[in-house]
Amino acid sequence: MDVIVAGNRAELAAARAALGVTGAAGADVVARPGVAPGTLALVPTMGALHEGHRSLIRLAREHADHVAVSVFVNPLQFGPAEDFSRYPRTMEADLAVCAAEGVSLVFAPAADEMYLPDRQVGVSAGAMGTVVEGSFRPGHFDGVLTVVLKLFNLVRPDVAVFGRKDAQQLALVRRMVADLDVPVTVVGGETVREPDGLALSSRNRYLSPADRVTALALSAALRAGAERETPEEILRAAQAVLDAAVAADPPLVLDYLVLADPATFSPVSDDHRGEVVLAVAARVGTTRLIDNVVLTLI
Repeated sequence: MDVIVAGNRAELAAARAALGVTGAAGADVVARPGVAPGTLALVPTMGALHEGHRSLIRLAREHADHVAVSVFVNPLQFGPAEDFSRYPRTMEADLAVCAAEGVSLVFAPAADEMYLPDRQVGVSAGAMGTVVEGSFRPGHFDGVLTVVLKLFNLVRPDVAVFGRKDAQQLALVRRMVADLDVPVTVVGGETVREPDGLALSSRNRYLSPADRVTALALSAALRAGAERETPEEILRAAQAVLDAAVAADPPLVLDYLVLADPATFSPVSDDHRGEVVLAVAARVGTTRLIDNVVLTLI
């Protein structure tokens, strides 16, 4: 079946009806073991799809009968000095990826379809949205949660799939769903890496060959930390790798390295036990990258 592309609310409603996800299974629905007929999973993206997005689409297909992908570069989550204007927009290639992965629906709205010109109400990420990544990108998570809630209301998925590379975003989406009683099951997909260890990102295309060598310090720092046992040892080992990259050419400009509670993103104490997120963000050249790994302290 061809991918249905919807750019506005009317086309989206017609697409949902054609797919039989309005409450009754359509003729095209094929039941699979463990998957309810007529269910819909959403993979929210900003486009420039890569293998990481493909893995999320494949995961979504395990949880629902149909998969929808949204492609929308959300202006609300970009700060005034960030890369909104140059963020890669590759719709033709994105549609080809979606077709190859068996996506049923692509929702690709324009900004004026998503936001009223006098928009006043949005979602606040609360205190959790102001720490770690939020402390370097004020208002970023308010913009993320606002667009995610709007996508949930418009697409009306049963399941939504997000990548674990954006660990704080995933935690905040889960908190929003819980706090606001949003009837969506949130699923996290594992980070996909390139052979050299660099986490896949649409922004990797900005890296020069020299930049890329320096950028490998992020994943190397996470690996070094993962080999240690206590919070203090983990942070010290990871920081040593990053310190060496700060002296490289081109240099790494570190924003943060934190060991945080995966549910709240508050720093953990040295006697913490259980899951933690070792997260890092840094700039190399003009490109800002994030990465993380989940560890279990025993």
